[in-house]
Amino acid sequence: MKTAGEFNNPRLLDMAAEERPREKLLQKGRSALSDEELIAIFLRTGLQGCNVLELAARLKRAAGSLTDLGRMEAREIIKCCKGIGAAKAATLAAVFELGHRAVKEKLVRIDMSSPESIYEYLAGDLRYEKQENFVVLMLDTRRHLIRRSNISKGTLNRAMVHPRDVFREAIIANACSVVLAHNHPSGDPSPSKPDRELTRALVAAGNAIHIPVLDHIIIGGGQQSYYSFREHGMILS
Repeated sequence: MKTAGEFNNPRLLDMAAEERPREKLLQKGRSALSDEELIAIFLRTGLQGCNVLELAARLKRAAGSLTDLGRMEAREIIKCCKGIGAAKAATLAAVFELGHRAVKEKLVRIDMSSPESIYEYLAGDLRYEKQENFVVLMLDTRRHLIRRSNISKGTLNRAMVHPRDVFREAIIANACSVVLAHNHPSGDPSPSKPDRELTRALVAAGNAIHIPVLDHIIIGGGQQSYYSFREHGMILS
């Protein structure tokens, strides 16, 4: 059934029925649709003089990329593109969040001691953050994720991330080991002097209470951009 917006816009009606987003998805499958066509399905209707496909393209351009759009809260989507109201923005934000959660659910049982797995799990959340976020991943005996804890947000230093905060959470979770991670908003994952000092302090604290730190991953801004302290020999087995 067509929406009012689709019936009132002759340009969309000029399209063959099988090429309209919903009909195309039903007939050809979701992978056959472009980003704009998928977005249009959730927007449902366009605006006066702008059909839903044009509105979807406008929104994607305003956001900068599909990845950037997928990271926006509903209030940010509303501000991003004129004509996107609360209902459309909330629908899109919910859809993208479900996608993020589906990816995380798949990764939870992966061996999180692998730097690549840790990066894949966290990059979607941390790569575009404008502040540093310090995260602790608590692992079981098989090095599977038990719990994730966000310890600190802001400039990273030893005062902001104290061993008691890190390992209190690990003890409560009955973790056998932990992985540390944080992002660099600059995009460069190279460790700073405070990063190195903090890592040494947390590794020593973990060893003292027999909850070893397996790795500390710094996430940069690019694809597959990270620094592993273990890979660089700064954390030993």
